[in-house]
Amino acid sequence: MTIKPISSRSGVFEQKLARAWIAGWGPVCEKVHQDVTGWPDDDVILYDGVCVFCSRWVGFIARRDVAKRFRFTAIQSPYGTRLAQAFGIDAGDPDTNAVIRGGIAYFKSDGALTVLSGLPGWGWTCALFVVPRMLRNAVYNLVARNRYRLFGKLDACFVPDADMRARVLE
Repeated sequence: MTIKPISSRSGVFEQKLARAWIAGWGPVCEKVHQDVTGWPDDDVILYDGVCVFCSRWVGFIARRDVAKRFRFTAIQSPYGTRLAQAFGIDAGDPDTNAVIRGGIAYFKSDGALTVLSGLPGWGWTCALFVVPRMLRNAVYNLVARNRYRLFGKLDACFVPDADMRARVLE
Protein backbone atom coordinates (compact mmCIF):
# COMPACT_ATOMS: atom_id res chain seq x y z
CA MET A 1 0.00 0.00 0.00
CA THR A 2 1.31 3.40 -0.96
CA ILE A 3 0.59 6.24 1.43
CA LYS A 4 0.16 9.47 -0.43
CA PRO A 5 0.40 12.64 1.68
CA ILE A 6 -2.67 14.81 1.59
CA SER A 7 -0.70 17.81 0.35
CA SER A 8 0.00 15.99 -2.93
CA ARG A 9 -3.71 16.04 -3.85
CA SER A 10 -4.79 18.89 -6.06
CA GLY A 11 -8.22 19.51 -4.52
CA VAL A 12 -8.84 22.81 -2.75
CA PHE A 13 -10.30 21.13 0.34
CA GLU A 14 -7.34 18.78 0.62
CA GLN A 15 -4.92 21.70 0.31
CA LYS A 16 -6.74 23.55 3.10
CA LEU A 17 -6.57 20.45 5.29
CA ALA A 18 -2.87 20.11 4.56
CA ARG A 19 -2.29 23.72 5.64
CA ALA A 20 -4.35 23.07 8.79
CA TRP A 21 -2.26 19.98 9.51
CA ILE A 22 0.93 22.02 9.18
CA ALA A 23 -0.61 24.72 11.39
CA GLY A 24 -1.01 22.23 14.22
CA TRP A 25 -4.15 20.17 13.74
CA GLY A 26 -1.84 17.20 13.45
CA PRO A 27 -2.92 13.83 12.15
CA VAL A 28 -6.62 14.61 12.68
CA CYS A 29 -6.72 15.77 9.06
CA GLU A 30 -4.25 13.27 7.65
CA LYS A 31 -5.77 10.79 5.21
CA VAL A 32 -4.25 7.38 4.57
CA HIS A 33 -5.41 5.64 1.44
CA GLN A 34 -4.25 3.31 -1.29
CA ASP A 35 -2.85 4.67 -4.55
CA VAL A 36 -4.54 2.79 -7.40
CA THR A 37 -3.35 4.76 -10.41
CA GLY A 38 -2.96 1.48 -12.31
CA TRP A 39 -6.66 0.60 -11.93
CA PRO A 40 -8.48 1.29 -15.22
CA ASP A 41 -11.65 2.83 -13.76
CA ASP A 42 -12.27 5.89 -11.59
CA ASP A 43 -15.24 7.11 -9.52
CA VAL A 44 -16.22 3.52 -8.70
CA ILE A 45 -18.02 2.57 -5.50
CA LEU A 46 -17.60 -1.01 -4.26
CA TYR A 47 -20.45 -2.09 -1.98
CA ASP A 48 -22.02 -5.20 -0.44
CA GLY A 49 -24.80 -6.06 -2.91
CA VAL A 50 -26.82 -8.25 -0.52
CA CYS A 51 -26.82 -5.68 2.29
CA VAL A 52 -30.08 -3.71 2.39
CA PHE A 53 -28.39 -0.68 3.98
CA CYS A 54 -25.56 -0.72 1.40
CA SER A 55 -27.98 -1.04 -1.51
CA ARG A 56 -30.03 1.88 -0.21
CA TRP A 57 -26.79 3.87 0.19
CA VAL A 58 -26.06 3.26 -3.50
CA GLY A 59 -29.58 4.36 -4.42
CA PHE A 60 -29.17 7.50 -2.28
CA ILE A 61 -25.96 8.37 -4.12
CA ALA A 62 -27.37 7.58 -7.58
CA ARG A 63 -30.41 9.84 -7.05
CA ARG A 64 -28.23 12.79 -5.98
CA ASP A 65 -25.38 12.30 -8.44
CA VAL A 66 -27.00 14.32 -11.23
CA ALA A 67 -23.74 14.37 -13.22
CA LYS A 68 -23.79 10.54 -13.13
CA ARG A 69 -20.11 10.58 -12.21
CA PHE A 70 -20.15 7.61 -9.84
CA ARG A 71 -20.46 4.02 -10.98
CA PHE A 72 -21.23 1.08 -8.76
CA THR A 73 -20.14 -2.52 -8.40
CA ALA A 74 -21.38 -5.10 -5.94
CA ILE A 75 -18.61 -7.02 -4.22
CA GLN A 76 -20.43 -10.22 -5.25
CA SER A 77 -20.05 -9.43 -8.99
CA PRO A 78 -16.98 -10.68 -10.91
CA TYR A 79 -15.68 -7.10 -11.30
CA GLY A 80 -16.39 -6.29 -7.65
CA THR A 81 -14.64 -9.44 -6.47
CA ARG A 82 -11.52 -8.57 -8.49
CA LEU A 83 -11.59 -5.05 -7.07
CA ALA A 84 -12.00 -6.37 -3.52
CA GLN A 85 -9.09 -8.77 -4.00
CA ALA A 86 -6.91 -5.93 -5.28
CA PHE A 87 -7.66 -4.01 -2.07
CA GLY A 88 -7.33 -6.97 0.29
CA ILE A 89 -11.04 -6.98 1.18
CA ASP A 90 -12.62 -10.36 1.97
CA ALA A 91 -15.41 -10.63 -0.63
CA GLY A 92 -17.13 -13.29 1.48
CA ASP A 93 -17.33 -11.08 4.54
CA PRO A 94 -16.69 -7.46 3.56
CA ASP A 95 -16.09 -5.04 6.42
CA THR A 96 -15.76 -1.86 4.34
CA ASN A 97 -16.85 -0.09 1.23
CA ALA A 98 -14.24 1.20 -1.19
CA VAL A 99 -14.36 4.27 -3.39
CA ILE A 100 -11.90 4.95 -6.19
CA ARG A 101 -11.68 8.65 -6.80
CA GLY A 102 -8.85 10.44 -8.59
CA GLY A 103 -6.75 7.27 -8.73
CA ILE A 104 -6.96 6.78 -4.97
CA ALA A 105 -8.99 4.18 -3.07
CA TYR A 106 -10.73 5.38 0.09
CA PHE A 107 -12.12 3.00 2.70
CA LYS A 108 -14.67 3.05 5.53
CA SER A 109 -15.62 6.56 6.70
CA ASP A 110 -13.09 8.17 4.33
CA GLY A 111 -14.89 6.49 1.43
CA ALA A 112 -18.35 7.54 2.59
CA LEU A 113 -17.29 11.15 3.18
CA THR A 114 -15.40 11.32 -0.10
CA VAL A 115 -18.57 10.32 -1.96
CA LEU A 116 -20.92 12.56 0.04
CA SER A 117 -18.70 15.63 -0.27
CA GLY A 118 -18.68 15.15 -4.06
CA LEU A 119 -22.47 15.29 -4.38
CA PRO A 120 -24.33 18.52 -5.15
CA GLY A 121 -25.55 20.13 -1.94
CA TRP A 122 -23.52 17.78 0.26
CA GLY A 123 -20.13 19.52 0.09
CA TRP A 124 -20.52 20.57 3.72
CA THR A 125 -19.85 16.96 4.75
CA CYS A 126 -16.16 17.44 3.98
CA ALA A 127 -16.02 19.31 7.31
CA LEU A 128 -16.48 15.91 8.99
CA PHE A 129 -12.94 14.99 7.94
CA VAL A 130 -11.76 17.02 10.95
CA VAL A 131 -13.31 14.38 13.23
CA PRO A 132 -10.48 11.95 13.97
CA ARG A 133 -10.57 8.90 11.71
CA MET A 134 -10.44 6.63 14.73
CA LEU A 135 -13.80 8.01 15.94
CA ARG A 136 -15.39 8.09 12.49
CA ASN A 137 -14.33 4.52 11.78
CA ALA A 138 -15.54 3.32 15.19
CA VAL A 139 -19.06 4.44 14.22
CA TYR A 140 -18.62 3.03 10.71
CA ASN A 141 -17.45 -0.33 12.11
CA LEU A 142 -20.38 -0.49 14.53
CA VAL A 143 -22.88 -0.03 11.70
CA ALA A 144 -20.94 -2.36 9.35
CA ARG A 145 -20.78 -5.13 11.95
CA ASN A 146 -24.52 -4.96 12.61
CA ARG A 147 -25.84 -4.00 9.15
CA TYR A 148 -27.57 -7.31 8.42
CA ARG A 149 -29.20 -7.47 11.83
CA LEU A 150 -30.34 -3.83 11.76
CA PHE A 151 -31.33 -3.43 8.11
CA GLY A 152 -31.61 -6.96 6.70
CA LYS A 153 -29.94 -9.04 4.04
CA LEU A 154 -31.16 -9.73 0.51
CA ASP A 155 -31.19 -13.25 -0.93
CA ALA A 156 -29.54 -11.97 -4.09
CA CYS A 157 -27.72 -8.81 -5.14
CA PHE A 158 -29.66 -5.58 -5.40
CA VAL A 159 -31.06 -5.15 -8.93
CA PRO A 160 -30.94 -1.53 -10.11
CA ASP A 161 -33.59 0.09 -12.28
CA ALA A 162 -32.99 0.55 -16.03
CA ASP A 163 -31.60 4.10 -15.63
CA MET A 164 -29.05 3.07 -13.03
CA ARG A 165 -28.10 -0.19 -14.76
CA ALA A 166 -25.84 1.72 -17.17
CA ARG A 167 -23.79 2.87 -14.17
CA VAL A 168 -23.24 -0.63 -12.76
CA LEU A 169 -19.97 -2.42 -13.44
CA GLU A 170 -20.17 -6.20 -13.39
